[in-house]
Order: sequence, then structure tokens, then C-alpha cells
Amino acid sequence: MILVSGATGNVGGEFVRQLAANGHPVRGLVRHAESDTTLPDGVEAASGDLDAPESLRGALTQVEGVFFLPGYRDMPGLAAEARRAGVKRVVQLSGPSAAVPGLTDAISRYMVASEAAIRDSGLPWTIVRPSGFMSNSLQWRAQLARGDLVRDQFADVAVAMIDPHDIAAVAMEALLGDGHEGATYRLTGPEPLRPADRVRILGHALGRDLRFEAKTNDEARRDLSAAMPAEYVEAFFSFYVDGALDDSEVLPTVAEVTGRPARTFRDWAQTHAPVFSAPNTT
Repeated sequence: MILVSGATGNVGGEFVRQLAANGHPVRGLVRHAESDTTLPDGVEAASGDLDAPESLRGALTQVEGVFFLPGYRDMPGLAAEARRAGVKRVVQLSGPSAAVPGLTDAISRYMVASEAAIRDSGLPWTIVRPSGFMSNSLQWRAQLARGDLVRDQFADVAVAMIDPHDIAAVAMEALLGDGHEGATYRLTGPEPLRPADRVRILGHALGRDLRFEAKTNDEARRDLSAAMPAEYVEAFFSFYVDGALDDSEVLPTVAEVTGRPARTFRDWAQTHAPVFSAPNTT
């Protein structure tokens, strides 16, 4: 049995779908298992709160592998509960800023702390550090429901964005395959893209003449501040305005681990075109 935290999110959702599709017993961690209707067929729901490690004891019953999200306040406690339950392997999601020397922003701190907790846990571990997610483009749904203009921040920043499907595929190989214990995998997509590049590619997939317009940094700060704590806003400005993080490098890790090349943004856009065409209720 594999326990997947964040089972209804971008990466966790892909992971539970792939595990179930390949016939592996999988349990998705949710807040309220008895009322959850979002998990795919073949995925068992289990209740638990990652901020309360002891609440995972039932979810960890008979579990051999765990996929953990980063950033929870007692990551050592989560690792201890996994060890107590007899878990044999852990994959820890992290991010590229954890590898940049000298970064002290809030995001880098919680990534580094999450990695350290897993490394010090005594459990066999693998860490994955993916670039920005292609699925972040889903944030444009509301704008595209109103028209053909997309406005977004950090317009000059190119990111080798990765399809969450590929992150999940690497995590599945790390939990079920051999030779991944103690590995830290930096994962990227196959090409660095700026927001305008993604808008152009998405427009082709949707059959629409989409346009891109850059937000000013003041607009970006205002909009991000409405959605997240100030310390995270400052981290993103450090990464993408001050240039503390280069997320544009393309690496072959997905192909090396899974045996197939990373998916392109064009692949992602074509797969998710129906999501942009559906009514937006957000």
C-alpha cells in the first residue's frame, strides 16, 4: 500500500491516478475521508492532518511507501510516524531553491527543513525537486472565461516547467523501483518558457488567438499579497525579480528515471484544453 499526501492536488492527484491505473494499492490522504468524493476509482481515502502527525496513524496502517508534501510544522514528527508504522520507503517533494546556497527566504527554509527531516529520519528516502508546474497555468481559467487576454507576473522569467504527471511518474519509480534510495532528483520540463510562450502554445491548443500582457511588479505584489502570506510574496520576488533562483535549466532526469522524455507544455495544453473550455465556477 502507498500513502499519498496531497491526493487531490496537482502532483498528488496525478500520483494516485497513475498508481491506481497500474494496479498498485493506493491510499489518498484527505481531511475527511468519509465525505470525500474527489478521489479516482480504485483509490482508498484515509483521514489525516499533516500538521498533526499522530492523526496519520490509521492512514499509515499496512503502508509500505509514502509520498510527503513539504512545509508542515512537524516534519520530523511525520517521519517518526512513518517509521513507527514500518514504512519502507519515503519520497519527499521539495523544490529547486533548497539547493541554492545562501537563500534564506521562507520558501527555501521550509524546503530545506523538510528535506533534513526526511534525511535524518532513518527511513530509506528519495527527494524530488521539480521546477514550476505546468498546471500553474490553470490560474488563467477565469481570465480566459472572460476573453482572450491573459495578464500575469514575472513576464521576463523563463522556467523549464514540468508536467505534474512526470513528477508523479518519477515518484512512482522511486517508491516501487530499485536504485533510488538516497537520491535527490532535480526535475524539469524539456524547454524554458516565459508566460507569453505558454499563452501562445495554449492558444493553439484551444484554437483561440490569445494575447499576453505583463503585470507590473506593483500589480504582482498586490495580487500575490491577496493570495499568500507576505513572507512568501517576498520569496517569489527574491527568486524572480532579484534573480536569486534560475529555474530555466533543462535536465534529462525524467527520462533517466522513467525511461521516457519529459512531456512538453504543448502536450499538457492539449490534454487540459477541455478544462479551459468548461465553465469556470471559481
